[in-house]
Amino acid sequence: MKKKKKGFSYYRLFLILGVLALLSVILIVTVIKVSDSKNLSDVFGKEALVKSETVYLVVILALLLPMVLIGLTIAIGGAKVGFNLFKEKSDEEEEGVRFRALVGLDREMNGAEAPTFYNNRNLELLCEDFRNFAASKLKLYYDPEDIRRFVAGFAVSRLMVMQGLSGTGKTSLATAFGEYLGHSSTVISVQPMWKERSDVIGYFNEFTKQFSESVLLKTLYEASYSDEICIVVLDEMNIARVEYYFADFLSLMELNEDSRYLEMTSDVWPKDPEHFKGGRFRIPDNVWFIGTANNDDSTFAISDKVYDRAMIVNLDRKARPFHASPSDGFRMSSTFFKRITEDAKRTFEMTSRARRKVAEIDRFMTEKYHVTYGNRIRRQMEEYVALYIACGGTEEEALDDFLMKKVFRKLEGQNPVVLAKIGVALEEKLNELFREDSMPLCRNYLQYLRQLAS
Repeated sequence: MKKKKKGFSYYRLFLILGVLALLSVILIVTVIKVSDSKNLSDVFGKEALVKSETVYLVVILALLLPMVLIGLTIAIGGAKVGFNLFKEKSDEEEEGVRFRALVGLDREMNGAEAPTFYNNRNLELLCEDFRNFAASKLKLYYDPEDIRRFVAGFAVSRLMVMQGLSGTGKTSLATAFGEYLGHSSTVISVQPMWKERSDVIGYFNEFTKQFSESVLLKTLYEASYSDEICIVVLDEMNIARVEYYFADFLSLMELNEDSRYLEMTSDVWPKDPEHFKGGRFRIPDNVWFIGTANNDDSTFAISDKVYDRAMIVNLDRKARPFHASPSDGFRMSSTFFKRITEDAKRTFEMTSRARRKVAEIDRFMTEKYHVTYGNRIRRQMEEYVALYIACGGTEEEALDDFLMKKVFRKLEGQNPVVLAKIGVALEEKLNELFREDSMPLCRNYLQYLRQLAS
């Protein structure tokens, strides 16, 4: 057990000040006596006191000396405290703590009170209440379709990309959802020079033997202590190449939740963070990444590797303000959210008729233009359709949105002459499979492709 350190004694300070005050009085009398050879009554007479400059000087010095002493005493005491803190910090570093922030979180979170969750809501009510919350509390207005696309996409993948015109509320939507769920989102501003994982996670300094822990790493580690939904917003994610700095995370997204381990160190120290295992840290399954993307000259194009793994939300216009019912938010656990999404996938399963139509479009694109998609996108489509219906939409709306963003988007790299033909042929195929007044998003996108070719 450590010995209790003695604090600074203010009793000693007052004792010293008392002695100093006594000495000051003696000093005043002595100086006056020496400076004026008159008898004692003259020394203390009014006229002598008024006229003697020496008296004033001595009085001022007598008043200043205690103040100087107090200042010096406090400074010495503060320096002593500072030295002790530095010494404790140095001792901690010498004892082998290289992840100081994470070890600090271990101490802080152990024994912390668990949050209270309210797990009694389906996806449709969730979308409606969140839209009202954003409008009534934050003055952020979104169309019901945009909220459904956001929540359904959020349920399909741990990675989302929100793109569209600047000022349409991409970052605001992501942060508002975190606020609605009672756990503020962590916003990380991506930097143009980011190229590797150390830019987002941090790195080990061989000279200081300390790990420079990033905001993202601390956020992920804190999330491992809770079942709250944790949202990390990568603001302007494509201002650097996503497939470079986020490569490890893109690969881990393909694995089972229990296998998503980040390699942190090549060795193990006794005082490494509690949630590290063999120098590795598992990304908690209650974490979602939402990237906002702008399409302009200052950004990079997002690669197929990112698009295929992420769910896409397009925000191309601002919604009009509307009167919203009051909402205080809804604190929901990650476990409950996953449960209601799994229930929705079973309840609102994609119909066989819709599957046949999608298969026909896939066959047509493969045979005519050698453009196809894999099992990952097929799985995402089936889940997204079911979840979008559970959020209050229709199967056709979900297909229209998904085909436009995840399938037809693959046509953009084609030769302009071929692209014009594809646009016409695919619109004819849509007329064959769907009503002519349906699938507006796909039709508008095909029109856009024809404009690119012209």
